[in-house]
Amino acid sequence: MPAESRIDELKRRVHADPASIAFAQLAEEYRRAGQLTEAVETCRAGLALRPEFLSVRVTLARALLALGELDQASTELTDVIAASPVGNLAATRALADTRRRQGRLDEALDQYRVALGLAPNDPDLERTVADITDTLAAAATRAAESRRARAAAVVAALERWLEGLRAARTNRLS
Repeated sequence: MPAESRIDELKRRVHADPASIAFAQLAEEYRRAGQLTEAVETCRAGLALRPEFLSVRVTLARALLALGELDQASTELTDVIAASPVGNLAATRALADTRRRQGRLDEALDQYRVALGLAPNDPDLERTVADITDTLAAAATRAAESRRARAAAVVAALERWLEGLRAARTNRLS
């Protein structure tokens, strides 16, 4: 069934019974179709009736992430993970993606590792963990090199200063 007709059918079901759980499917279909504002609105309307529906919170967070609403997405995903007794792969992975987009690579790596623990043979997760690990290692190396260069510059400045003091002392004694 094409996405539009699927969306139309789900809209009819939700309109006929606003308490129906079809809102979850409708929100996900909106998100997949790139209708992100509609996905967010549908999720929020449905969650007002069924706040315990964790999969809808993940859909909401994914739509918010796609809209660039990283803090809101992070809040939703953190709540889902806290409420999930055995771990929620979709939420954990989405939170890792959110942390990565926020530039919080250490935290993203932690979440990707948790996700990898939930899906140990996922080559995409393995690759992502390796990529971020390499990125963080390279950044640490650059930072260490920068600190060494600054320290060397400070030592050179101190040596010049001491040489100037020695020269001034020698001039006074002569």
